[in-house]
Amino acid sequence: MREAELYKKEKNKVRCLACSHKCLISKDKTGICGVRKNIDGKLFLLVYGKVASMNVDPIEKKPLYHFLPRTTSFSIGTVGCNFKCDFCQNYDISQVSKQGIIFGKEIKPEEIVEKAIKNRCKSISYTYNEPAIFIEFVKDTAILAKKRGLKNVLVTNGFFSKESFDYISNYVDAMNIDLKSFSEDFYRKYCGGRLKSVLETIKRAHEKGIHIELTTLVIPGLNDSDKEFEKIARFIASISDSIPWHISRFFPMYRMLNKPITPIESMNRAYKIGKKYLKYVHLGNI
Repeated sequence: MREAELYKKEKNKVRCLACSHKCLISKDKTGICGVRKNIDGKLFLLVYGKVASMNVDPIEKKPLYHFLPRTTSFSIGTVGCNFKCDFCQNYDISQVSKQGIIFGKEIKPEEIVEKAIKNRCKSISYTYNEPAIFIEFVKDTAILAKKRGLKNVLVTNGFFSKESFDYISNYVDAMNIDLKSFSEDFYRKYCGGRLKSVLETIKRAHEKGIHIELTTLVIPGLNDSDKEFEKIARFIASISDSIPWHISRFFPMYRMLNKPITPIESMNRAYKIGKKYLKYVHLGNI
């Protein structure tokens, strides 16, 4: 646990600035993520130095197909998330903090960097859960990684605040950002977030010169219409037709066990629409 940096005091409460929720947190309470807590008028990051998942992954698993291809990335994540996606694939670590459960292996940023180098990784990925919620831990690790010649990768839902993006962006080399839908209703109902904030992050990352690739999980009956695919592809192309779009196949998970697996036909439709506008479209989980 360590005092957070991204917050401000508002009377006897604190305003967290780590993501676009900007939670106003009362004493002894946490924000939506469950890992940033007001203790005696100061905001503390409960998962600083507590890694819940740590692996050596192919960079393509992030997925990043156009950044350091055929290399490995030392990947870490904590518990907690600022979203509540009903289809979350890592719900066992992302959602437990909302029940007050905090766990993870104690590890320092210096140790993470050393492990990455020892395993001959070319990058460190902050992944498995949402890196914005443990952003101070990300930054401390990323600064050391840069000094040792490693690249830094964020795998994120994109729900950064401007303050948080500015806080970390100088140390980030690549991002895979989920573009879960092009509907505010979808984000509000199934994720507990806002599409507008995600689109702003995508634009900021591109303007900053960070390598970005985008991922959409195609869920039958929710975001699989031609109209939706068209909106997503046209939005990406409006920024750059060279931004890769990963179209991922849905398998029943978490609170969506009643949904069917995405038909291959839906994946192919999305691919064909994407290729009308974009140079790089990739199908995943097929």
